[in-house]
Amino acid sequence: MEYPVEQIRCQFPALASGDVYFDGPGGTQVPQAVIDAVASYYSQANANEHGLFPSSRRSDAIIAQSRTAMADFINARSGQEIVFGANMTNLTMQLARALGRTLKVGDEIVVSRLDHDANIAPWLFLHDNGIVIRWLEIDPTDCTLKLDRLDKIINRKTRIVAVGLASNAFGTINDAAQIVAAAKKAGALTFLDAVHFAPHRPIDVQLLDCDFLACSPYKFYGPHAGVLYGRQEALERVQPYKVRPASDRAPDCFETGTKNHEGIAGVAAAIDFLAGLGRDCGKEHGRCAAAYPEGRRRWLKAAMAAITVHEMRLFSRLLAGLQSIAGLRLYGITDSERFSARTPTACFTLPGSAPAIVAEKLGAAGINVWHGNYYALEPMKFLGLEEKGGAVRAGLCLYNTEDEVDRFLAALRQIAVD
Repeated sequence: MEYPVEQIRCQFPALASGDVYFDGPGGTQVPQAVIDAVASYYSQANANEHGLFPSSRRSDAIIAQSRTAMADFINARSGQEIVFGANMTNLTMQLARALGRTLKVGDEIVVSRLDHDANIAPWLFLHDNGIVIRWLEIDPTDCTLKLDRLDKIINRKTRIVAVGLASNAFGTINDAAQIVAAAKKAGALTFLDAVHFAPHRPIDVQLLDCDFLACSPYKFYGPHAGVLYGRQEALERVQPYKVRPASDRAPDCFETGTKNHEGIAGVAAAIDFLAGLGRDCGKEHGRCAAAYPEGRRRWLKAAMAAITVHEMRLFSRLLAGLQSIAGLRLYGITDSERFSARTPTACFTLPGSAPAIVAEKLGAAGINVWHGNYYALEPMKFLGLEEKGGAVRAGLCLYNTEDEVDRFLAALRQIAVD
C-alpha cells in the first residue's frame, strides 16, 4: 500500500497552519492522540504516585503502561528497565554523576567528537575527578567516525564508552555494533545516545547489547520528556543521587522528585500512534495499541520500516535539489548507496549568507529550519563552522511531503540568487 502521508498529516493539528516543518531534528509536531492523552491525564488521573485513592491509582497505572509502551518501542525486556526524566540531557548528567562514584583516578571514558554535547559534557565533568577522556575523531570528508583506531582508543583502562547512534547535525548513523563489541571486549559499560536515531530507525536494545540508551520522545511525536533505558543488571549496579525517602529500587530511584505524569501519558500515546501506523497502514490511525498489546512490537517495526522508506525517498529528492544550487556546501554522507548509514537530515551552508539569515528568510516564507550548532558543538568547532555561525539544518520526518521539499528548494534557490 502507498504510504498514507495525507492521512497521517490530518492527525497533526499544527500542520493545518500551512507551514513547512523541517525542524523535526529539534522536535517534531504531535498528533491529536498525544494532545488528548495529556489532557485526559489532567481530567482523570491528576495525582501523585502511590496513594490509596482512585486518581492516584489511575496515575500509577498510566505510568506503568507508559513504561511498557516505551519498552516495546526499544525492545527492552520490561518496563522496569525504563526511567523517565525531564529530558535526555538531565538523565545523562544524572547517570554520569552516579557512574562517576564507581571510577578511580586514571580510569578512562571514550566519547565521540561527532556527538551532541548532551553526550559529551556530562562525561567531561568527570575529568575533574582524574578520569581520562579519550576521543573518537571525525572524518571531515563525510562526517563519519574514524573507527580504524577503535581497538587502540578502547583499552583495558576504559570503563565507559558513550557514543551517539546518529549525529543530530549531519545525520550520520554510527556503527554501534562495532563500538559496543569493542567496549564489551574491554569490559567497559556502554551508553548510546539515540535521540536523533529514534524517529528514523527501529531501536532494539537487546540486539545492540548496550548497557544504557537515552532518547527524547519529543523527537518522535511525543511530549517534552526524556527516557533512559538501563539493562536491569546495569541499573542495579548504579547508586544514583536521590532524596532519602525515595525508593532504593530501579527505575524509581533514578526519577528524582515528582515526575512529569502528563508528559509520560503522552509518551505512551505517541508510541501507540506509531504502532497504529504499522498495524493499519494508515487506515485506522489513533486506535489504542492496548487493543493489541501482543502485536505492538511487531507493528512498531513495521511502522519504522515504512517511515524509513518514505523519509529516504524524500531525502533523495531534497539532496538532488540541494546539490543543484551553485556554491552550496553539504556536510555528511551524500552517496545514495550509503543512505542506510544516514538519517534524512541535511546540514549545509550557502556562500555569502550567514546561516541565521538563511533560516530567517526561510522562516519568513513559512519554512521552519534550524541554524547554528544544534548543541553539536564539537563537530561544528572541528569543521571550522562554529565561528561562522554554524550551518543550516533541514530534517525530514514521517509527515513531510514532496510538495514541501519542492517549496523549500524553491525558496532556497531564491535566497541563493538574492
